[in-house]
Amino acid sequence: MIPYEVEYLRASSVQQALSVLAQNPEAKILAGGHTLLPMMKLRLARPGLLVDIGRLPELRGITVHEDSVSIGSATTHAELEANAELRQLAPLFSRAASVIADPTVRNRGTIGGALVHADPSADWPAVVLALGAEMEVVGEQGTRRVPAHEFFVGFMSTAVAPDEVLTRIRVPLPVPGRVAYRKFRHPSSGYAVAAAAVAIEAGQDGYAWGRIGITGVADAAFRAREAEALLEGNFTGLTDRVDAIVDAAFAEVSPLEDNFADGEYRLQLGRVMLKRALLDALEPLG
Repeated sequence: MIPYEVEYLRASSVQQALSVLAQNPEAKILAGGHTLLPMMKLRLARPGLLVDIGRLPELRGITVHEDSVSIGSATTHAELEANAELRQLAPLFSRAASVIADPTVRNRGTIGGALVHADPSADWPAVVLALGAEMEVVGEQGTRRVPAHEFFVGFMSTAVAPDEVLTRIRVPLPVPGRVAYRKFRHPSSGYAVAAAAVAIEAGQDGYAWGRIGITGVADAAFRAREAEALLEGNFTGLTDRVDAIVDAAFAEVSPLEDNFADGEYRLQLGRVMLKRALLDALEPLG
């Protein structure tokens, strides 16, 4: 289908975008467009004005600080995959980016657009949850930071208000030393039918802890906190606890259902993806 007629404004700054959003309740932020435009074609979204922030230099790029990595919300999936410094410090980004959709989407789509759109089958939500990231959100009242576990509030819904803009994603350093991402791709869209991101840290004393992000299975991406509790303990015993960790992750989940995967099948895929991700993360370091 062809998108309907809509007004378009290329913002010259974040402040201009915020001003337009405040004055026009029908306005919608456009970043890469690879999530919003398909919804407009299907008439699932009908903004009256698109405010394009995808080319703002202040929203692009990856900056390494002493205690964190800052990623501009308009940074593309391909940039996240290719950045050598990010691959070294937080390899989960390149691993997830490499399996997003196809090269066209990876070169145009942005991490911020994907996060704010909050499709329940998107890849980035699982990654930012597993890495304990914070979202920097700007409105006319100022800037605030929202932890990833508070950011996704429901089906295609986030903590970003209609008159706010997600500007940066901040990932604390150091990132846990063992990370993995496993995904079952939808054969048509490339979205995750089920996917799991895992980040595990094992200290010198042998004590381990970690975070797990799940996407594709429920109506919003989520931290598997009951499962994370079972990650804590002696690292050498984690392999023996993998099945219990997987059971705990999905014990209370109400799965999505669609024409491709019913609830039972989707839960089973989630279990398999998480188990594989855990085993990947627990492999001996070379």
